[in-house]
Amino acid sequence: MHHPRSRCSLPSRRAPELTQKNRVVMSGRLVELDTLRHTPAGVSVLKFRLQHDSTQPQAGGERKVSCEIAAVAFEREARLLAAAQLGSHVTVTGFIASRSRASRALVLHASQIEFHKQD
Repeated sequence: MHHPRSRCSLPSRRAPELTQKNRVVMSGRLVELDTLRHTPAGVSVLKFRLQHDSTQPQAGGERKVSCEIAAVAFEREARLLAAAQLGSHVTVTGFIASRSRASRALVLHASQIEFHKQD
């Protein structure tokens, strides 16, 4: 009995590519606002710092969290922040990236900024 040779492909041995997630939502108070600047291409950019204070669940208990994070906003969000006052309460949605290729310092890149009324 003659069996024709069949060619079949073996499953790839490479690990399936995982979708990497990098989404941050943080609320806090604006504690530093730089001057609105523009890149050589004309893109609006504004650096700022956000102070965050909260209580988070951890290991069956609660942990008080207090931190300050460097952030940067571009275009619409940069122009919104340029008109904001220090101490304003905001929620920032964005992603974390290195400050530059030469730096390992992290910066929150703001994709969306929501302002909250203060009580």
